[in-house]
Formats: sequence, structure tokens, C-alpha cells
Amino acid sequence: MRVTLRQLEVFCAICQGGGVTAAAAAVAMSQSAASQALADLESALDGLLFQRAGRRLILNNRGRALLPRALELLERATEIEAQLREGAALPIKVRLAASLTIGNYLLPALISRFLAQRPQASVELAVANTGSVIEAVAAFRADAGFIEGTCHDSDLISHPWREDELVVIAAPTHPLARKRRIAAADLGAAQWVLREVGSGTREVFVQAAQHARFDIRNALTFGHNEAVQAAVIAGAGLGCLSKSVVGPALRRGELKALRTPFLDLRRPLHLVLHRRRYVGASLRAVLAACGAKIG
Repeated sequence: MRVTLRQLEVFCAICQGGGVTAAAAAVAMSQSAASQALADLESALDGLLFQRAGRRLILNNRGRALLPRALELLERATEIEAQLREGAALPIKVRLAASLTIGNYLLPALISRFLAQRPQASVELAVANTGSVIEAVAAFRADAGFIEGTCHDSDLISHPWREDELVVIAAPTHPLARKRRIAAADLGAAQWVLREVGSGTREVFVQAAQHARFDIRNALTFGHNEAVQAAVIAGAGLGCLSKSVVGPALRRGELKALRTPFLDLRRPLHLVLHRRRYVGASLRAVLAACGAKIG
């Protein structure tokens, strides 16, 4: 057999780190040694795995076909070593991606409790909007993703995780904050402060507005929940965010939740995995700690 695990480790590190320099640091090799390992792997497999664009390495079709298999081989080898070495604990190194509400408000406590029990484990959490999380899982840059929106990527499998609910918010001085009965027309006449396109929060709100048949007058768009909340508190318009985000501000009286029973603002939160991603013992342990069930 001409292919070695070390070569595959370098290959996967290049895919996940974006280049040889980052890969070399990740696997504790010199850059020249990492470059040679990649060259040896491509020679052993009788063809290139990347397109070269200057210093950039871009996976070609052969590389994309190899990546999930290489990741599985490496993880299975790690599991075998841990099982056969007496007293050796399974090393856990997992990369998660989560959309903003989940990543900032729901996962940190769950991951922290897991790490308190498994202090040798390593869990990396990247926080971005739903679209970016889906892209990361599809490209194997993340082992698993947690999203607020809908996943339309056929390469990914979506598993129900838990339910969340959004709420329409206003500054206490906003005219609608003092109105007892609010109609869809009132929301259509108001200015809005929303999350960016690609956000699961925005997707749910837009769908609810369409169902209620009012147009959204978008005054401001922000890429973070905190910015939306601050703008609404300052009187820039109405907003729509998760209850888990705005709960403290509501309790402090900085915001008021509007009664909008005609809007369906419930949303399922999902775990997404690549169809070809091997789910080994280390990833299963982390997902179980987060309350995710994958069968």
C-alpha cells in the first residue's frame, strides 16, 4: 500500500485549513514536509487532488471524492488505537458550526458542561449565519452544523433538534408598544430592523409576513442579533428575534414584545450532517452532549 495515514492527515488538513501553511501548523510539520506529503499522496494516487491557482489549492473532483473517505479512515484509525491501547481515552476533536442565535445563546452552555466532564476534549465552534453554516458542513470544514433556517442542500441530512420561537419587539416608546390590538396592516406600515439575507431568523419572519399578507418596510439590516436589538431599543423600528436573545432586555424593560397571534413565529432548529460524513464515537459524544439525536 503506497498511501499512508500521515499523507491523508496532511491532505485533510489542507482541505480544512485552506492551504499548506495552515495544514503544516495543524499537523505539526514543516511547510516543506507537508508539501512533500501532498506530492507523495498525489503520486501514489496517480493524479492531482487540487487545482493550483497561484498559492491557492482548490479541490478538484478527485479531491472531493477522496475527502470524506480520508476523514473516515483517519477517525477509524484513531478509534482503533484508543480501543487497543490499554487505558487510552478516545481523543475528541470536533469542529461544529452554528447559526448566530444557536451559537451565541444555546450551544455554549451545553459544550461547556461536556468539556467540564471531558477536559482533554477539543470542540471548536464557528458561529455564522445559516447559509454559511450549511456551506461549511457541505465542504467538510465543519463536522456538524446547527441551523435556525431550512437546509436545501441535497448533500446534507437535516435532523430535528429543538424548537425556538421568535417575537416581534419594539422600543417602549414605539406607537405600537402602547396599542392593545395590533393588525397585520400595522406591521406593514412600520419600519423594520432585520437580520441579513441568509439568516434563519430573517427567513422565518419573512415567511410569516407573507402568510399574514403584509409587506416588510426594511429600514436597517444587521448581521448580528445584538445590533438588531440595539437599533430597536434606539427607536429605529420594529424587530423580530428569538426569545432567547431578547429575554433579558424584555425583563429590564428596554424592549416590549408585541402580541401578534396572527404570525406563526415558531421554528424548528436542526442539526445538519453531510450524507458522506462518517459519524464516529467522538462526534457522537459531542452531539449527544448537545442533545442531538441522529439514530
